[in-house]
Amino acid sequence: MELANLSSNPKRKTKMSLEQTACEDLKAFERRLTEVIACLQPTTSRWRVILVLVSVCTSMGAYNWLSDPETSVVSFSQSLWNHPFFTISAIILVLLCFMGVHKRVMAPSIITSRTRSVLSDFNMSCDDTGKLILRPRPTLT
Repeated sequence: MELANLSSNPKRKTKMSLEQTACEDLKAFERRLTEVIACLQPTTSRWRVILVLVSVCTSMGAYNWLSDPETSVVSFSQSLWNHPFFTISAIILVLLCFMGVHKRVMAPSIITSRTRSVLSDFNMSCDDTGKLILRPRPTLT
């Protein structure tokens, strides 16, 4: 089956086979997928670093808060008031979770997993960078 395709010269028409058109479409899809995933990487890395830093600060503050002997003696609110580092870092961590930072950190893997599930219907897959993986055609025996 032949499909007509316009080249860069509008006066000249070229004929492309269905396989060539499908191959070009796959290459364009792969380029776009790798572009989307690569574009998300800097943002993902930035949010990942922020999330790790806030988590480490919260855990260090929690250790200091729990190891303080006054924590068991005073009220909960007074205990939090005595440990502002833990209180502020815990509030920031909760706010980051409400803002959906955990989804932003996982965005590239969510996109690749959903793409893999769609591509499996076409006997294909993709790696974590968005490069397509063509699987051999199943044989009917």
